[in-house]
Amino acid sequence: MPLNKPVVAIIGKPNTGKSTLFNRFLQKQKSIVHDEEGVTRDRIYDTVSWAGSQFILIDTGGFIPDKDDEINNAVKTHIFYAIDEADLVIFLVDVTQELTSTEREFADYIRKLNKEAILVVNKSDNELREHEIFNYYNLGLGEPFPISALNGRRTGDLLDLIMEKLPREIPETFDEEELLKLAFVGRPNAGKSSLTNCLLGKEQAIVTDIPGTTRDSIDTKIKYYGEDIVLIDTAGLRKKAKVKDNVEFFSTVRSNRAISRANVCVLVIDSTLGFQNQDVTICNAILKERKGLIIVMNKWDLVEKDTNTMKEYTEEIILKDRQLQYYPILFTSAKNNRRVFDIISKAKEVHETFMAKISTKELNDVMLPIIQKTPPPANYGKYIQIKYVAQIRNNPPLFAFYCNHPKFLLEDYKRFLENQLRKHFQFIGVPIGISFRNK
Repeated sequence: MPLNKPVVAIIGKPNTGKSTLFNRFLQKQKSIVHDEEGVTRDRIYDTVSWAGSQFILIDTGGFIPDKDDEINNAVKTHIFYAIDEADLVIFLVDVTQELTSTEREFADYIRKLNKEAILVVNKSDNELREHEIFNYYNLGLGEPFPISALNGRRTGDLLDLIMEKLPREIPETFDEEELLKLAFVGRPNAGKSSLTNCLLGKEQAIVTDIPGTTRDSIDTKIKYYGEDIVLIDTAGLRKKAKVKDNVEFFSTVRSNRAISRANVCVLVIDSTLGFQNQDVTICNAILKERKGLIIVMNKWDLVEKDTNTMKEYTEEIILKDRQLQYYPILFTSAKNNRRVFDIISKAKEVHETFMAKISTKELNDVMLPIIQKTPPPANYGKYIQIKYVAQIRNNPPLFAFYCNHPKFLLEDYKRFLENQLRKHFQFIGVPIGISFRNK
């Protein structure tokens, strides 16, 4: 997300209503809301618009006191990250629950940083409950602000207060439509979050060896040689038969939405497992959405190899799906930070191709001699003449071939034309659309 806007972070222990408030402010269902503790684990970003201004809102995971495990400790670290990068912290507590030592610890941390904060008491559904908020003065974060995130009570007033306390936003300096939006997708535990964290240089998504840790899609803007790039880290895509509960279902939905929002997708494969049928399915989903595609064989450090291993892996991938011969295949190790930034440079190349526009003159100078040398075969007694070709769209590229009998052109000849376009104009990593039109 564009982080030149002011940043607001929502923090608090589990089930205080952080994700409900996040969704209330966004007026859409983005963070997963569930009765199960610890559903939100990573930091989730989105833009909130209010009273003619905007700010970036961060939803954080809920730290569970007295629970010592790898994920819970990572969640706690992420909360501290969110506090540090925020211009304003919303410290959300639940009026129906007792204050905990963990909440006092976070309040102390906010005060030590001299961080601007609003203490918000959620589930204050009526005036009677508002009388119970005096206990929260002990946190030392000023006057508690009672709301109900679920039914929206006083949330508009809270947004007004947020706007009063925030610094003025910096105007945007880039065209959002021209931005490279890069989605990391793949099966669980392939190393998507690890690769994202290598590119960011810090832990943006929680990384553990437990499959399925990332449950939401996370957008982060980085600068690469002065250029803005949006990274979209996603939950792992599972086979439908393995989507066992609501949380997994919504995570899979969000992964598919991430593909639709991106213009280039990085399919991350665990090299130790190889390129499997589920990976082919994900490739087809990406190409069906007409997105750029890069295949990354991650954990390459764990593979026993010789001088031919990369070639063998590449041939195995293309053997499973012939169309993948036109898409880049990279071999990386997030653990050792090897060739990770090759992903960004290759994604930039794919994105530039994705956005490229070829002039009609250049297209016809190249393609018409090829068509004259290898004309389309007659079909049902119809002799087909292609008059000219034009690119009618980019993002992704679409080409129209104008001819006398468009409906009689065979699929094999369409593939021939696509191959020639790829060969002569270097369309690597992007899907090409071809249509035949009457002239």
